[in-house]
Amino acid sequence: MSAVTVLGVVGAGAMGQGIAQVAMAGGIRTLLYDVSSEAAETAAASIAGRLRRLVEKNKMESAEAEAAIARLTVATTLEDLAPCEAVVEAIVENIDVKRRVFRDLEAVVSPDCLLASNTSSIPIASIASACEHRGRIAGLHFFNPVPLMRLVEVIRPVEATDATIVTLIDLGRQMGRTPVEVKDSPGFLVNMGGRAMTTEGIRILHESVATPEQVDAVMRDCYGFRMGPFELMDLTGIDVNYPVSVFVWEGYGNDPRITTYPEHRALLDAGLYGRKSGRGWFDYAEGAQKPSPDFTTDAAPAKTVALAEPNPVLESFVAAAGLTVVPDDGTVALLAAPVGLDATSTALRTGADSRRLVCLDLIGRTDRRVVMMTAPGADHALRDAVAAALTSETRAVTVIKDSPGFIGQRVTAAICNLGCSIAETGLAAPEDIDMALELGLNYPAGPMRLGEQVGAGTMLTILTALQSLTGEDRYRPTMWLSRRARLGLPLKTAA
Repeated sequence: MSAVTVLGVVGAGAMGQGIAQVAMAGGIRTLLYDVSSEAAETAAASIAGRLRRLVEKNKMESAEAEAAIARLTVATTLEDLAPCEAVVEAIVENIDVKRRVFRDLEAVVSPDCLLASNTSSIPIASIASACEHRGRIAGLHFFNPVPLMRLVEVIRPVEATDATIVTLIDLGRQMGRTPVEVKDSPGFLVNMGGRAMTTEGIRILHESVATPEQVDAVMRDCYGFRMGPFELMDLTGIDVNYPVSVFVWEGYGNDPRITTYPEHRALLDAGLYGRKSGRGWFDYAEGAQKPSPDFTTDAAPAKTVALAEPNPVLESFVAAAGLTVVPDDGTVALLAAPVGLDATSTALRTGADSRRLVCLDLIGRTDRRVVMMTAPGADHALRDAVAAALTSETRAVTVIKDSPGFIGQRVTAAICNLGCSIAETGLAAPEDIDMALELGLNYPAGPMRLGEQVGAGTMLTILTALQSLTGEDRYRPTMWLSRRARLGLPLKTAA
């Protein structure tokens, strides 16, 4: 099929408006329909206003904006969409309503007009099942706000033709988006891939290892994420991310890798949805302050430490912090930098005195924040002295309870492992998995790229240790990750 020149958009809500706006800006004549003609007219005025504001901000030329506005027509009836070469539905997430709309569209448009749904969760095949010509039906899942989010998922149901998918991919590019092809599956790609960070963050809270503000601070400062899992959930809304978490988890046969925990449901039941309700994981009331993730102490900074085992990276870090490494005399703090292990296991493995052992996470960045943990029964005076020595004007310390993999190792390994699972099942191509999560979730690196940055072998070590210590399949390494790590191959290496 040739490039789409006339596009229909059904639904004049936030998503429908955004889709129409990027289509207009992409040079496509756009027909906007809503069951409420008043809503459609209001939407058209809003779109024009947004485009003209871009001109005021010098982000668009006036002639370009006016040309785009001229491409929009408000359709007063569904029959007005007859000239369309493709129609994107962006209405309420109700399968019965969507099926009815698609049946009605089939009676209006030409036999070769493509029909796409912007649904974020409903299987495309279940929508198409109500239609006669299923080969032309697929998903075109945009992200909110559409004009700012560059990604669009092109969802391929089992009966869609290659021509349909190719044309929708090209349509996405016409609209200035970056398309990725995804199999029709629960949550598609981004909603599935995004489960790892949020559910692992909640799991860490569930175990009382760390607080939400500590988890968020570590993921920002040590691992480069723009937002931690808890502030991200508060932004999207608990009323959105909890049902999606359950839907995806059930859709994948209750996969333990993506299960959520009671604390998540408790916020939903309490109506604490995040920013939109004024409180979620955090309190957004005027004057409310988040608890600090930083550990503070009046202890005198340690000057000397010993190492629980030889570790050049740890020794270099300690030296840069101004600490002197000395032989263990039975009184100084013993430092270790375990990978995947907790302080308890590290003490047992090295023979170190668990009361004096202080473990540091050196996998992520340590210039802005360093994470520290000790085993049960530890001497907190020694821990506090080390924390005081590592704290500076530019670097904070976060102290957590004993946890295999600290915080960042656990979360990044979960992200990487789930990404590898997505590749393993053929849900999307490895390079598209990275691109989708980077564009759709603003991750600093997609699962494969993140795994390569940390090291595939290191990721495997973390997951293997987590599974061994917890006994849970939640941390079972995928064969995709395991094979490539053991062979020394890049994680994007094809099967």
